[in-house]
Amino acid sequence: MRTDLAASYGEERLPRYTSYPTAPHFSPEIGADTYSRWLSELPSGASASLYLHVPFCREMCWYCGCHTQIVRRDELVAAYQRTLLSEVTLVADTIGRRIKVEHIHFGGGTPTIMAPEAFAEVMAAMRQAFFVLPSAEIAVEIDPRTLTAEMVEAMRLSGVNRASLGVQSFDPLVQRAINRVQSYEQTASVVDMLRQAGIGGINFDLIYGLPHQTIASCLDTVRRSLELAPDRFSVFGYAHVPSFKRHQRMINEAHLPDGLARHDQACAIANALKEAGYVQIGLDHFARPDDAMAVAYEQGTLRRNFQGYTTDKGEVLLGFGASAIGHLPQGYVQNEVQIGAYQQSIAAGRLATAKGYGLTDDDRLRADIIERIMCEFGVDLGDICARHGAEPKEMLQSASRLKSLISDGVVRLDGDRLAVANDSRFLVRSVAAAFDAHLDPGKQLHSRAV
Repeated sequence: MRTDLAASYGEERLPRYTSYPTAPHFSPEIGADTYSRWLSELPSGASASLYLHVPFCREMCWYCGCHTQIVRRDELVAAYQRTLLSEVTLVADTIGRRIKVEHIHFGGGTPTIMAPEAFAEVMAAMRQAFFVLPSAEIAVEIDPRTLTAEMVEAMRLSGVNRASLGVQSFDPLVQRAINRVQSYEQTASVVDMLRQAGIGGINFDLIYGLPHQTIASCLDTVRRSLELAPDRFSVFGYAHVPSFKRHQRMINEAHLPDGLARHDQACAIANALKEAGYVQIGLDHFARPDDAMAVAYEQGTLRRNFQGYTTDKGEVLLGFGASAIGHLPQGYVQNEVQIGAYQQSIAAGRLATAKGYGLTDDDRLRADIIERIMCEFGVDLGDICARHGAEPKEMLQSASRLKSLISDGVVRLDGDRLAVANDSRFLVRSVAAAFDAHLDPGKQLHSRAV
């Protein structure tokens, strides 16, 4: 990887392109009535994925970029869980039939903050409201510091088959600086519990660019993580946006690595994981060669959605909970972010949609181009444009940012086929951004490109 390019492009603030257009472009003009109509218009053969957002944690991790709040009283979580149950019923009734479900993902916050019996009740409600296929992937994000044996048993009985564990870093200095002290022993114990319960799909989340992090501490975290042999790794760069996430002000910016140091940390982690036999997938994922995600990457069927890279091929994502985002063929919808407003809407018997975005034909074309770039480090513009009734030449002419990327050797253009150079793949977001017709470089809405 070239450090000169990291210096040139690394400070740009760019989306991670888990959607296109991205969430800052959502508008309150798309509300509950629109979402209701979109749900009723879903084709009879459609299948869906479900995302359930649980916005509570026991304590705040200062690096966190999620919509979450600290809660000590379990009755607040119980009340929220009851609202989730009502929303599941409301959405299913609006669709009007039991739609097939291939993927379920519990995110947060800390989804396992729910009582075990409450979690089981939510899963049972989803199976009643939707036709959850026997082969469905059911994944839960986990904070290893708070997971109990009772919750693991509830997950097992509910059919959970994948767990994503937040690790971030095993360096005690880094952990104290981000207010997340989590021992290796805690993490290892949770991995053992999950595997004994038959929950075999294990993901680890790591972060680089944190305060006090060094290449040495990153590699030590990788080494210790490899001892626990997860199936997948997600490796994210810390996004420091204290103007949007006030708790990040607790992090001393003087202790954050600069762009070049972040670049070196990312390279070191990627190289260590590849040397250990993991396949690098897209921008920030790694998987064992026989893992379904690695197979999808090799076959060109990898997708990207709000959970990052995925094997999910569905065109419908139904979001439940405060701030949850859904994706339908017609566009995007997002629930009320504030928990109180979300609960009031559902209690009144109406969908909690606060904003969204109706897709145009041009959006769909650009979304397909950006997704292939993010998933495959390249795109056949001729093929995609032909499917959308567009001209590759016009699309290239509209991508003015491509000129400098081509001249700097980041991108190769062979006819209508665009490819990101192997030593420049860490800049894939910069290449995708060349096709983003909505991007405003002057607004600091996103994380750094490196």
